[in-house]
Amino acid sequence: MFSRLIFRRVHRCSDLQSPKSPSEKSAGLGVEKVQDLLNNAATFTDARPHSEQDSWATLPYVEGTFYGRNQALKSSKPKIDPRETSIILFPGQGAQYVGMASRLLKYPGARDIFALANQVLGYDLLKICVEGPKSKLDQTVYCQPAVMVSSLAALEQLKEERPNAIDNCYATAGFSLGEITALVFAGALPFDRALKLVQIRAEAMQVACQHHKSGMATLMYGPDARIGEACKDAIDWCIQRGTESPECKISNYLYPSCKVIGGSEEALKFLDVNMKKYGIKRIKRLPVIGAFHTELMESAVEPFAKALKKIKIEDPIISVHSNVDGKRYRNASHVLNQLPKQIVRPVKWEQTLHNLYERRNGEHFPRTFECGPGHGLKAVLKMVNAKAWDSTFSIEA
Repeated sequence: MFSRLIFRRVHRCSDLQSPKSPSEKSAGLGVEKVQDLLNNAATFTDARPHSEQDSWATLPYVEGTFYGRNQALKSSKPKIDPRETSIILFPGQGAQYVGMASRLLKYPGARDIFALANQVLGYDLLKICVEGPKSKLDQTVYCQPAVMVSSLAALEQLKEERPNAIDNCYATAGFSLGEITALVFAGALPFDRALKLVQIRAEAMQVACQHHKSGMATLMYGPDARIGEACKDAIDWCIQRGTESPECKISNYLYPSCKVIGGSEEALKFLDVNMKKYGIKRIKRLPVIGAFHTELMESAVEPFAKALKKIKIEDPIISVHSNVDGKRYRNASHVLNQLPKQIVRPVKWEQTLHNLYERRNGEHFPRTFECGPGHGLKAVLKMVNAKAWDSTFSIEA
């Protein structure tokens, strides 16, 4: 049934212009490409279904899936046994690997999601996910759509194997890019428009990366470490050396002894050389070409925000927690105002997990499902809340 509905949607969406395939050469990406995507975004129209048969038009589940359950209509903790409820988490860029999504193709709904994604993007996303090459899949412009669509496809497996996990889901969150996936799952953003939004986000961030030599690194440290002082001194070092747009700050809060730093290339080199001075035990560079979630991504905010305004945003049907402050989105207006900030603000994932899993002593935890490639979010949850981790499962794309 899903297959018939999704392809009917594809043929009806003549207003959704498919952008050209992203360039194979990163150097060829520029402001013109972002502007082209932005112009395409202007073709967005009201994506509400015209009939009951079109109800799966832009969401991975039929509209109304969550209605009728009190815990789904408000963000307070559900009043039923917590062990009968669930939280669903979605990963972000960095979780991808060649071959992902191949095991999901036995589910018709997963194939339908990729079919529509290919129509929206204008290239074969599934082929890139399954066959790579890795050098292509790891590019921001391909990686972000790939992780988002694979994560939504993983929900099809969860729906088949544990339907109650979706029926009784009362909250969701996603790491960085995964936050947009969570908003699609919660009915706040229509799938096809959200996917073009992600494409614009990826292209704009790619352009921002070309303007600054920057990167990211994971820091492991003890209780006596002086991370704030280390970042300040790294920026001062960059200023002394005449580095353009010096930056060094926490871009991801993972767990108490682990943070991700985003910053100028010179700043990261300074931290690597002087790590012991500041009580840092280990530094590991991440395979990314820019300092995501820092001010160096500022140029990506405007294209993203303008494209977001073209989308009809709905109030989330279940609680969706924002990376910016870890708190739930109140309504559609809150999503419109808050989501663009995520590009330049740190991902407060540790704070998000505290908000999601705060419980009184002796109270049970909900089941948690990480849907998407990898199992990194499950590993982080273990470091933040081991009791909640005990009932966590990976539905890996």
